[in-house]
Amino acid sequence: MPRVTSGKVTHRRHKKVVDAAKGFYGRRKNLFKTATQAVDKANQYATRDRKVRKRNFRALWIQRINAAVRAHDETLTYSRFINGLSLAGIEVDRKVLADLAVHEPEAFTAIVEKAQAALA
Repeated sequence: MPRVTSGKVTHRRHKKVVDAAKGFYGRRKNLFKTATQAVDKANQYATRDRKVRKRNFRALWIQRINAAVRAHDETLTYSRFINGLSLAGIEVDRKVLADLAVHEPEAFTAIVEKAQAALA
């Protein structure tokens, strides 16, 4: 009975890793051992940074909302504005608020006025 080698399976597995390392610098894109390490590390970074991206966008939305609220009324802060929204019963998330502040200033002004009325 002939000896069974795992040549095809191993080649396929190695090719998958080396293809994932395409664009890496030096031996990291060619050699299986270093490519494996590089791809594993890249996947760790990708997993971590998917969470970080969410944090960064939320921070950006908060900055935009704060700037728009202060441009409307200098005494009103972001935290008081959010408190006013909850008191007014307006449930709009920060992503939509930031988009309104940038692209629809009239609608955002109406929301700010309702939040101020709820605070008063």
